[in-house]
Amino acid sequence: MDLRLQGKRAFISGSSQGIGFAVATALAAEGAEVVLNGRDAGRLDGAVQRLRDECPGATVSGLAADFADAEAVARLIDDLGDVDILVNNVGLFGLAEFAAIDDEEWFRYLEVNLMSGVRLSRALLDGMLRRGWGRIVFISSESGVNVPADMVHYGVTKAAMLALANGLAKLTRGTAVTVNTVLGGPTYSEGVAASVEAIAQASGSSESEMREAIIGQNRTTLLKRFIDPGEIANLVTYLASPVASATNGAALRADGGVLTGIL
Repeated sequence: MDLRLQGKRAFISGSSQGIGFAVATALAAEGAEVVLNGRDAGRLDGAVQRLRDECPGATVSGLAADFADAEAVARLIDDLGDVDILVNNVGLFGLAEFAAIDDEEWFRYLEVNLMSGVRLSRALLDGMLRRGWGRIVFISSESGVNVPADMVHYGVTKAAMLALANGLAKLTRGTAVTVNTVLGGPTYSEGVAASVEAIAQASGSSESEMREAIIGQNRTTLLKRFIDPGEIANLVTYLASPVASATNGAALRADGGVLTGIL
């Protein structure tokens, strides 16, 4: 299927690795111009070069910014210019006991996971509406629907992201601009892989054994394995394309069957 993304310009927050990089790769492979983002300028430069190597001929650039810093985000927006596709992907995650999460940590999660999408969408949505076409895709999580007891702060911010996308979609009524959300499930990104490897080393197990043990504890996944970042990217790329013109205000699952309800 031709997703008709040639000539479209996309920005993906938090895209120097993991799901964000996989989304950038999929968009670039379909002909879109891609702007990557990361906190570390050196790592970002490496990601830009890696994507150029993987997608010869693609137009790829990078803008460094830490989404925990509102002033840095403002500078990024000034440098970014107009985009046709915004993928709000950047996010923090981690296990923590609810009673141990202080106000500062709560605000840090809200600043990065929620306010990143607020600030970018506020800056870019009007331009999409004015030009007559655009796509905003939020990368949320099944944890925003079924909030984990050991990641309450993370789940709450992902639920807020769902609410934000739902409200923004209503601002696009009668236009060719859409706003949708992807609910990911347990995904084997670089960050997760590093955590699994550290746990494996501490326990004297192999990385593969520990990976299987961890996903085996999740009795709700129908895949019975971790999701590959590219599998999330496939759905995001479809939603970012003109082909998905009738999908707006939706929360679509790429969760491996963790959420098994009818709706």
